Amino acid sequence: MSIIYGVFSASNLIAPSVVAVIGPQISMFVCGLFYSAYIAVFIYPLTWSFYTASVLVGIAAAVLWTAQGNVLTINSTDTTIGRNSGIFWALLQFRRVFISLTVISLVGSFLFFLIRKPELESVAPEGTEALLQADLGDSSSGSTTPLAQGRSAQALDAFKKAVQLSGTKEMLLLSISIAYTGLELTFYSGVYGTCIGAMNQFGDDAKSLIGLSGIFIGVGEILAGLIDREWTENNVHINSLYRIQTKKRHVEVALLCSFLLGLGDSCFNTQLLSIVGFMFPQDSAPAFAVFKFIQSISAAVAFFYSNYLLLHWQLLIMVLTGFLGTLAFFAAERVVTAKRHDSDYDSI
Repeated sequence: MSIIYGVFSASNLIAPSVVAVIGPQISMFVCGLFYSAYIAVFIYPLTWSFYTASVLVGIAAAVLWTAQGNVLTINSTDTTIGRNSGIFWALLQFRRVFISLTVISLVGSFLFFLIRKPELESVAPEGTEALLQADLGDSSSGSTTPLAQGRSAQALDAFKKAVQLSGTKEMLLLSISIAYTGLELTFYSGVYGTCIGAMNQFGDDAKSLIGLSGIFIGVGEILAGLIDREWTENNVHINSLYRIQTKKRHVEVALLCSFLLGLGDSCFNTQLLSIVGFMFPQDSAPAFAVFKFIQSISAAVAFFYSNYLLLHWQLLIMVLTGFLGTLAFFAAERVVTAKRHDSDYDSI
């Protein structure tokens, strides 16, 4: 996992350029095929194939998430971005209930081509996103769009835009919250289940509880993705509740904490997806590339130190980062509402 997220982090630097050149739909389709190949490796795993697939899926993940954020934004308005982010996140978490992942991923890759392409006028009233123009303007090469600058110029512009966005006040504030989601991703996907399986107090059932814990995390993720945005925003700190499991040793409490962990993770991610798409509607691909870059960096770091730090130190890091991230998120909201008086942020 450290390899995947390490490559994922580095690949986010080029992801906006890739999406700008070949378009979001083709990007999602090709990257979906890489995901299918990665899953298929587990049918007959070999050391060389496993590590090679990890590197490739790390690259594919960066491009896929950037393209998905781009498509999510251009198919949403200020009033629907929150709803669409919640639906997107809930559907994403349904992967936990499918057994035949290879088949599902292949089918999903082809379904990317069914995503509608919105009219340019419906995205922005005074000029649309450059990346959307690159995807939809193939038939109008004579127009004065960014296509006239050439593919290489588009790729360079997308990279420069990502660098510029990473230094904005809004993104710097959100970076703390985004980093926390990376730490939390590592905790629930690599640490929490391992801790449950290693608890002698659970007896012979400890190993079987790992899978059950993953299901409860998924239920929490799906439920929070479908719940009203106002509720999730007011309870974005709920993920801190799962830490009570360090004091109690009952199976029911451990599974409840799994559910709360998934619920809190989904609350954070859906709100971050919404606010990033709301703040940067015309630069969504570079913005989501920065988002995933920060998240994947923190996840890779957490995967590394999880092998060395004791559990209570890992929890302390998460508590501090989560607390600061929550404060920074509300500060970023105030900046957004102050700058965009003409839009109703609360409606998303």
